[in-house]
Amino acid sequence: MDARLVAALQMIAPGTLLREAIENIVRARTGALLVFADEQQIRPIISGGIDIDVSLRPMILYELAKMDGAILLDRAGAHIIHANVQLMPDASIESQETGTRHRTAERVAKQLGVVAISISAARDVVTIYVDHMRYIMDPLRVILSKADQALQTLERFKHRLNQVTSTLSALEFQERVTLFDVVTVLQRIEMMLTLSHLIERYMIELGTEGRLVELQMEELLHSVYEDRMAVLADYLPDPSPARLDTAREALIALSSDELISLESIGLILGYPPSENVLETHVRPRGLRMLQRVPRVNSEAVDSVVKRYKTLQAVIEAPAEELAALPGVGRERAREIKEGLL
Repeated sequence: MDARLVAALQMIAPGTLLREAIENIVRARTGALLVFADEQQIRPIISGGIDIDVSLRPMILYELAKMDGAILLDRAGAHIIHANVQLMPDASIESQETGTRHRTAERVAKQLGVVAISISAARDVVTIYVDHMRYIMDPLRVILSKADQALQTLERFKHRLNQVTSTLSALEFQERVTLFDVVTVLQRIEMMLTLSHLIERYMIELGTEGRLVELQMEELLHSVYEDRMAVLADYLPDPSPARLDTAREALIALSSDELISLESIGLILGYPPSENVLETHVRPRGLRMLQRVPRVNSEAVDSVVKRYKTLQAVIEAPAEELAALPGVGRERAREIKEGLL
């Protein structure tokens, strides 16, 4: 979603003064046209009206909406500048809207590159225009329902991710990991994160009403980002920071169709598509498993991975040899040996 549209949605999210005023206008069915622009920017296309120059208060904005003209506010929506003004945007600007209020809002937004909000008097519809973008706001109950459905789907995705991750862990100890097992975990991680971005959009629209949704999503996404980087660090042929970032960005950029293709994810890991490429035997460095061992910090993990290169070599290493590594010591060496049993 465009950053300017996100900012506009945040400005009128539940819990804000603007949202309170908009809900009052919708309930009263008076309709309104709100434009958020600088005084000098909007001046050439306005005529008449009343100079207000007061800080935003929901009841004042509601009362001003009873008049026919547009209401002008500053860009932040914190100050009411004019009310009952006639807007005269360039009539040659293309508009798909049929209603006068909506058509004027769209043209003003396109001409000046500002935010304009049109509130329909008859249909309880709130439409946001930002430059050339148009967005119709759903009622709060509809957004909450969509967010709840998305969270349920995210929970199912997390359950499936836990299953394939457990399978990968078991295969790592048996030294039977194939590329298929690795890319399946990465695919499930990306599916979760893609869905989380949709839920984040709902959270923006929900404002203060979305706190419970936010808490639920945070719980479901716990350690998912870390697991993605750990899997990449375990299986990329070159686990340098630059290569890790490149692979992460490539995963994020995958389209829905590409995400379904396990070969596309394998290509990101450095395995070009070929017959039976997903059956390629691969060996983990052990970073992901070491990160799960309690009381073993990142310095110790990096020392162990750098020294032994593979998980199996770490498992077979004597405790005394582990203890001698930088950042490890006897106690952490014991934790590592016990944690990898």
